[in-house]
Amino acid sequence: MKVGICSLGCKVNIYESEFMISSLKERGYTITNFEDKADIYIINTCSVTNESDKKSRKMINRAKKNNKDAIIIVTGCYSQANADNIEANIILGNKDKSKIVEIIEEYKKTKENKKIIYDLTKVNFEKMEIKKFTNHTRAFVKIQDGCNAFCSYCIIPYVRGRIRSKNKKDVISEVTELVKEGYKEIVLTGIHTGKYGLDINSSLEELLENLVKIPGLYRIRLSSIEINEITPRIIKLLKENSIMAKHLHIPLQSGSDKILKLMNRKYTKEEFLNKIRILKEIPEISLTTDLIVGFPGETEREHQETLETLNEIKFTKIHTFPYSKRKGTPASIMEGQVSPEEKKKRVKEILEFSNKSELDFYKSNLDKVFDGVVEVHNNGKTVVHTSNFIPVIVEEKINNNAIVKIKITNIKNGNVYGQILKHNNPSEKEK
Repeated sequence: MKVGICSLGCKVNIYESEFMISSLKERGYTITNFEDKADIYIINTCSVTNESDKKSRKMINRAKKNNKDAIIIVTGCYSQANADNIEANIILGNKDKSKIVEIIEEYKKTKENKKIIYDLTKVNFEKMEIKKFTNHTRAFVKIQDGCNAFCSYCIIPYVRGRIRSKNKKDVISEVTELVKEGYKEIVLTGIHTGKYGLDINSSLEELLENLVKIPGLYRIRLSSIEINEITPRIIKLLKENSIMAKHLHIPLQSGSDKILKLMNRKYTKEEFLNKIRILKEIPEISLTTDLIVGFPGETEREHQETLETLNEIKFTKIHTFPYSKRKGTPASIMEGQVSPEEKKKRVKEILEFSNKSELDFYKSNLDKVFDGVVEVHNNGKTVVHTSNFIPVIVEEKINNNAIVKIKITNIKNGNVYGQILKHNNPSEKEK
């Protein structure tokens, strides 16, 4: 049977979708493009914003149009929160994705629609392990699930449950196997990655100190981390260990103390700035962030304060989102809701600021030499990702997953171009 899988949202969803793909392939199912006619469609949904909900519904409807007789499976955050409002053969929340084959096989026998939704405050970490990725040069490893932070705007703790971590030995084993398979760069991901180990008497810093010792591992990258979870031991690793990628994605969300407090963020602006000053001492470090614009209570004054904070930090890139009201969260009933027009105006200002910051960072690296991993895109474009996450386009034709020395030679229309000086094609299995 042919299966089309659509994965929306975060890297955790990408990881879980890859696990489902591997499980289905092992049992003889054929994975096909989601846009093609298939016998089964799996939509791994996202619910972080209203737009995410809308896209999830759109992809469910698209699957039904592709083949009205197909088995439709909806899983992920949107289904966890909206199970009663979804029409599908199988509705699966954020647990038991690892049992996708058994769930499908049971449906094929009984033809009975199923709704599998758990109370995620009472579940353990769902063990998954991946040895190969379908369309990714970098390998993702999910080390953690759930969130206890309860930021006032966020639905995620309600649809992902409480913090739970993958066993440290299992993480080390999975990374070791991926390295043996030829993967050069491993991205550690989770819902609240910095809280890894809180429930199993371990920590992210301890895990990283173990992972950098794995023979043959070229690079470890963190998908995202909160500012107050970047410990002195993590900073020491970033400074002294070449395996640690010189890039951190640190959500700021607002540059105003008033708004940070309303958001229930666990730091002040000054605490954030103090840690950034320490991180900026690391040579070639690149820092990116997330920012919510138009949060309830954000006046023009707080917006300008945020711009001033951004100007002081000088992030490489700012991922900007207009505030999205999520039913059931404290922020949804706060006073001072900002109009859509004002949100749009402020987002535009932040995006313009981000584009300039990104260009300035690229220009500051002109004529510098970096090492990086080659990623050949489906359209034939060859890109080298440096340790500090600069995507450098090259003209040379070179094997995917090769490790190269590259000189940045030109910046044009927001793109970075470079010349390969030396390369070392991987001797292990090609992707």
